[in-house]
Amino acid sequence: MARTQGSRAEITGPLLRDEARRLFARQGYAAVSMRQIAAAVGVQAGALYAYTPDKQALLADLLESHMQDLLAAWSDDPGADPLARLERFVRFHIGFSLDHPDAVFLSYMELRNLSPQNFARIAGLRGRYESILESILRDGVGASVMRIEDPKLTTLALIAMLTGVTNWYREEGRLDRARIVQIYWGLARGAVGA
Repeated sequence: MARTQGSRAEITGPLLRDEARRLFARQGYAAVSMRQIAAAVGVQAGALYAYTPDKQALLADLLESHMQDLLAAWSDDPGADPLARLERFVRFHIGFSLDHPDAVFLSYMELRNLSPQNFARIAGLRGRYESILESILRDGVGASVMRIEDPKLTTLALIAMLTGVTNWYREEGRLDRARIVQIYWGLARGAVGA
């Protein structure tokens, strides 16, 4: 099928991804049809298949892109003080999450809808990200500036806590981002016994 008159590939592709992300986050992957995505983009349903083979591939691509963007945005200095690195990670994770709430929501809530092959690929990227924080925590224990019984479990708990901010944060809320990040940094510091 042809594209809707006036549509352009360089606009339609990114718009498809944005609308799919928005719809999946609002209604859930299983509840959204390719026809709904096409309607939101303003093209015929058949036109979507010029950009993605199917809905599963679209979801996997959205989750993979999010994790790749997250990994690409982070930079670490392994020689720096572990507490400074942890604070930087906390600030980074909250900021990135609040800037990409729909992508974060999909990354946590829609993993169950991935095929085993796609799940393994996304889980590998998530593991790489988790290993960043785990390395910081292990370095903190090694430098005797953190007291942690299980760095892996602490990593998962901290990431869950930091990511949870996307569930309730509102720009017009009583606390601004800077204050929220400061409070979360205090919570993270306490969680590692620093």
